[in-house]
Amino acid sequence: MKKATLFFTGISACLQFFTARAQTPTWSEDVACIVYSHCTTCHHEGGAAHFSLTTFTDAYYSRNDVKAATELGYMPPWPPDPNYRSLAHERVLTQEEIDIIGSWVDGGAPEGDPLLAPPVPIYANASQIPQPDLTAIMEAYVVPPSSSDLYRCFVLDIDKPNDQFLTKLQAVPGNRPIVHHVLVFQDTSGQAQVLDDEDIEPGYTNFGGIGVNSAKLIGIWVPGSDALETPSGMGIKLFAGADLVIQVHYPALSTVELDSTRVNIQFGTAPFMRELAIDPVLDHVVTITDGPLVIAPNEVRTFHAQYTAPIAATIPAIGPHSHLLGKRMKADAIPPGGDTIPLIDIPKWDFRWQGMYQFRHPIYLPAGTVLYGEADYDNTADNLSNPNSPPDWVWLGEATTNEMMLFYFAYAFGIPSDENIVVDDALHAEHYQDCDPAFQVGVEELQLVPALGAWPIPASDFLSVATYGRKGVVRLLDISGRAIMQESASSDVVRFNVADIARGVYFIELVSKQGSAPQRVKVLLE
Repeated sequence: MKKATLFFTGISACLQFFTARAQTPTWSEDVACIVYSHCTTCHHEGGAAHFSLTTFTDAYYSRNDVKAATELGYMPPWPPDPNYRSLAHERVLTQEEIDIIGSWVDGGAPEGDPLLAPPVPIYANASQIPQPDLTAIMEAYVVPPSSSDLYRCFVLDIDKPNDQFLTKLQAVPGNRPIVHHVLVFQDTSGQAQVLDDEDIEPGYTNFGGIGVNSAKLIGIWVPGSDALETPSGMGIKLFAGADLVIQVHYPALSTVELDSTRVNIQFGTAPFMRELAIDPVLDHVVTITDGPLVIAPNEVRTFHAQYTAPIAATIPAIGPHSHLLGKRMKADAIPPGGDTIPLIDIPKWDFRWQGMYQFRHPIYLPAGTVLYGEADYDNTADNLSNPNSPPDWVWLGEATTNEMMLFYFAYAFGIPSDENIVVDDALHAEHYQDCDPAFQVGVEELQLVPALGAWPIPASDFLSVATYGRKGVVRLLDISGRAIMQESASSDVVRFNVADIARGVYFIELVSKQGSAPQRVKVLLE
C-alpha cells in the first residue's frame, strides 16, 4: 500500500525528471527524492539503519557507501529477482536512478539550490495500524552486549476467549536500531510459556524458530516491510487461549540496550471469512525429494522439494527460509496441463534479509498443481558467510550454524476470481511524483493517511486547505519553519488570506488532535 501523495504543479514539474541533464545531478533536484523514496524509511535518526541519510550533509559524508551499495544491488534490500516475478511493494531502484546517484558522487556530490529540495520526511516510527483491536507488548528486556547475534523469544498472553480472524498484523520494534527482524507465532500448546518460565529473565533464547514444533507462524517484520494485510474476505484464525510468541533477532552489540517490541492486530468484521494459513508446504523433512539435508565439508549442493496440492488453493504470499550456507532459493508451480508459474527466485540468498513476499494479485492454483522448490548451499571456504572455518559437516537443525530449507506459503481455499484482488497494482513509479515539489512530510512512518489538499497553486489572495475530516490546527509556515498564520481545523476546509504575505515557498502543516506527527506539504505564493 502506498502513502497518499498530492501534486501541486503542472506538467513542467513532471517533465524535468525525464529531461536529459548535461550537468552533474544535484542533491536538491535529483538525488534527495530518490533517497527519501527508497532509503530513509530505515536511514533516519532512530531508524533501523546505523546512519541517517535525511540531510544533504548526511548523504555527502556517506556518498561513496551509498554509490557502492546501490551499484552492487545491496541496497535497498530486496533479494527477490524482479525479472523472475514482480512482487508487491518492491524496494527496487531503476538503472536510471542508480546512474543518477553514481553521477552525483562522481561529479563531487553538489548540493544544488536548497530551496529546490523536497522537505525532509518526518518519521515517528509508528504503526501502520493506527487503531488496532489488540496490542500485545513484550516485557521490557535489557539486551546485553554480545559478540554474537541473539535470538530471544517472548510470550505475550493475549487472553482471547474466542476464535477470531486477524486481517492485519504488524510487529513494531521498541528499539529499531537494534532489532534486525521479528517473527510472530501463535502457540496453543502452552509449551512456549513453559520455556519462558524456566528462564529467570523475560523470554528465553532459541535459534531458528521458537522451540515449539506445533506453533504457527503468523507474521514477519523486517526493516522496511509493510504490515501483513490479508486479501479481502480472508483472515488468519487466532485461536482462543493461544499465546502470541515473538522471536526478536538482536545483532551483536557493544553496549547495553533496552527493547519492548509490540504486536498490533486488527480483526475482520465480515460475516464470512475464509481461513488463511501460513505453513512450510515445501520443507526439509516431509516434501524434500533428495534428502536428508546434510552438507559435507567443501560441498556445493542443491536440494529439491515437491508437493501436489490436493484441493484448489489461493496463495497471496510466499516466504523462503534457509541459513548461512544458503546461496539461492527458487519456487515454481505447474498446474495440470498448464505452463510453469514462476513464484519467486532469490539468486543471492542473504540470511539477514528475508520475509514473507506478497504477490501483486493472489495466485489461484487448481487442484493437482505441483509446487516445486529448490535451494542451493555452499559449504566451502569461498562462502564468506560459512560459520565454520575450516568447513565442517552441517546438518538439519534450528541453530543458525545448522541448515534449513523451508518455503512458507500463505494459502486459503481457492476461488478463481481471487486473482482479481489487487494487492499492489503499481509497478515501479517514477519518484518525481512524490518529491517535486510537494513531497509529503510529517506522515507517521508506515501509517496510511490522506494528504492535505491545497488550492490554488500558486496562490495569490486566498489559499484553501482540505483536511479530509481530521481535526487539529492548520499552520502556514515559512521556509525556516516559523508559523506565519494558523487556523483551527474545525471543518473540512480551512482558508487563509495570504494577500499581504511575501511571495515565495511556504508549507502548510496539520497538527492533529489524534497525536500523530505533523503533516506538511509545500505550497507556492505568487
